Amino acid sequence: MGDRKSIRLKDYDYSLPGFYFVTICTHKHKALFGTIISGDSILNERGLIAQKHITLIPSQFENVSIDCVVVMPNHVHFIMQITCETIGAIHELPLQSINTLPVQTDPIERRRMLLPKIIGFYKMNVSKQIRLQIPASVIWQRNYYEHVIRNQEELHGMREYIQNNPLQWAEDQYYS
Repeated sequence: MGDRKSIRLKDYDYSLPGFYFVTICTHKHKALFGTIISGDSILNERGLIAQKHITLIPSQFENVSIDCVVVMPNHVHFIMQITCETIGAIHELPLQSINTLPVQTDPIERRRMLLPKIIGFYKMNVSKQIRLQIPASVIWQRNYYEHVIRNQEELHGMREYIQNNPLQWAEDQYYS
């Protein structure tokens, strides 16, 4: 398997305060989390697990809040806000203050950044709980999409996109 092209912003520190739009897709876009009926996302038990673990992110990561979220049949969209530059200990691995964190795309340094840690935490915990129901299942695609929200207009547009996502399901790129 050759080198994978990174979709991340080169030299951007994903621990910086701000809003981040995140999309995480299920493996092979399988509709694991429920269905859309009349523009409403109807979650099954696995979808409720996916939704619950998003709400747990702020309790596990200091200075992080979830602004907006939708769990779709085969993907999850949410907006997360990092509110402070100083990051404390998360589990056994302490994070450095971002003032001392090198801003580079080295994979080892990237793993120290907050956003990838949060996504890893989320995907791992959802997978663990779903695997209690469906052993040895692959839940997520390997990667995820994120967008650094740069201003209020973008934030408003992303919130609107998330809120309207179930209504636009038939036109969604992840629709199957």
